[in-house]
Amino acid sequence: MHTPPIVALLVTLALIVFLFRRDFREHPNVTGALWLPLLWMLIIFSRALSDWLTIFGLPGHGGTLEEGSPLDASFYFGLIAAGIYVLNKRQVQLSEIFRNNGWLMAFLLYCFIAILWSDFPFVAFKRWIKILGHPIMALILFTEPDPEEAVVTLMKRCAYVIVPVSILFIKYYPEWGRGFDQWSGAPFNTGITLDKNALGHDCMILGCFFFWHLLQTWRIERSKVRRNELLLTVGFLSMIWWLLSMAQSSTSLVCLVLGVLTIALLGLRCVNKRLIGTYVIAVVLIWVVAEAAFGISAHVLEFLHKDPTLTNRTVLWDEVLKVKINPIFGVGFESFWLGDRFKLFAEKHWWQPNEAHNGYLETYLNLGLIGLFLLIGLIVATFRKIRLELLRNSQFARFRLGFLVAVVLYNWTEASFKTTSAMWFVFYIIAIEHLKFPAGLGEAAFGVGTGEPETGLIYAQED
Repeated sequence: MHTPPIVALLVTLALIVFLFRRDFREHPNVTGALWLPLLWMLIIFSRALSDWLTIFGLPGHGGTLEEGSPLDASFYFGLIAAGIYVLNKRQVQLSEIFRNNGWLMAFLLYCFIAILWSDFPFVAFKRWIKILGHPIMALILFTEPDPEEAVVTLMKRCAYVIVPVSILFIKYYPEWGRGFDQWSGAPFNTGITLDKNALGHDCMILGCFFFWHLLQTWRIERSKVRRNELLLTVGFLSMIWWLLSMAQSSTSLVCLVLGVLTIALLGLRCVNKRLIGTYVIAVVLIWVVAEAAFGISAHVLEFLHKDPTLTNRTVLWDEVLKVKINPIFGVGFESFWLGDRFKLFAEKHWWQPNEAHNGYLETYLNLGLIGLFLLIGLIVATFRKIRLELLRNSQFARFRLGFLVAVVLYNWTEASFKTTSAMWFVFYIIAIEHLKFPAGLGEAAFGVGTGEPETGLIYAQED
C-alpha cells in the first residue's frame, strides 16, 4: 500500500523531533551557541534560504549570478555577525588563531588581497566575507567546553535533518527531490540538495563521520546507551548508503570508500602511526608506477562505468586552461566564472558549467600559482597537525585523516574549495588547530550547567 505523501511528511517530522529530543535528553556538553554552526551547516548541506522559500511559494530570489540573493546574503551575514559576537564573549584571541593556523590564515589573507585584481571586486568581497563564516563557525566548536563532543553533536544533528528529508523528497516529493537531465532527459535524484553531486558529497561527509562514530561507539562498555547508539549509527549508515546509491555519484562513492578505509586502517595495531607520512608517499609512488605501467586510472573508470573524459570534465579542463589569465595571480578571488567568461562557456556547453570540476584547477584560475601553492601548503600543514594528533593516540584524528584523504581525492573531479561548499566547511573543522581555553573561563562562561550528564558516550583512548 502506497503511503500518502502527507503521512510520510508527518512521520519524517516526528522522527526528526524524536531524534533531537533524544539528543537533548543525553545532555551533551555543548552550549546554545552550537545552533549557529548547525544552522550554517544545514543551509550549506541543503539549499539556500531563498530556495527554501520558493518551495513554500514565498518570494526569495530576486538576485543575479553576480549579485546573488539579498535574502541569502543577509542570512549569512547575520550568522557570521552572531558568530563573531560569541567568539568575542569567549575571549578568542586573533594572535592565537594566527599562531596556531599560519597556513590557513595566509590563504585567507591572500584570498582577500586577490579581490583587488578581480573584474568584479564587490562581488568577490562579498564572497570573501561569506567564506569567513567557515572558520568562525569552526572556532565556535573549538571553544565549546568539549570541542570533540561539539563536533560529534553537530554532525549528528545535521544528519537528523539532511538524511530523512532527502529520503522524503526522493520518495514522496519528486518535484523537490528529483530532476531531469536537460540533454538526455534521464532522471536523477537530488534529495534535500539541488543536484546529485551535492547529495553525493553530503553522503560522503556524513558516511565518513558515522563510520568513525560506529567504531568509537563499539569500543565503550556494553550498556543500553551503547546499544541504542549502535542502532542509531547503523540505521543512519544504511540510509546514507541508500541515498548514495540514489545519487549515483561515483566520485563521492570512491572517496567515501577510501576515507572509510583510512579510518579503519588507522585503528589497526600493526599500523605504525609514526610512519604515516611514509605510507602516504609509498601509496602515491605505487599509484604513479601503476599508472605509468598499466594505465590503472582507465581500468578504474571502466569499473565505475565512467567514460575516459569523466563526463566531459577533461574537455572542460583543456578549454579553461586556454583562457588567457595571469598565471601567477589568477583572475581574482571567486571571479573566473563571472561575466563574459561564464557566458562563453555557457554558450559552448548546454550544461552551463559554473566551476572547473577540479578544485586545484579552480584555485589556479582564481588565485594563480600563488594561491595553488598556499592551498597545497594548507593541506600539507593540516596533514602534519593530524599526524601529531595521531601520535597522541587521539581517536578524533582518525576521522580527520580519513576525511582529509576524501577531500584531497574528491577535488580531483569536483571543485569544493569554494565559498559555501559543505566539504569546504568540514575541511575547516579538521584543519583548524584546537584552541586552548583562556584562563579563568569555566562552564559558566560558556552558558552550560554544572550538573553531571545522565547519559553519554565517552570514547576510550588507545592503549
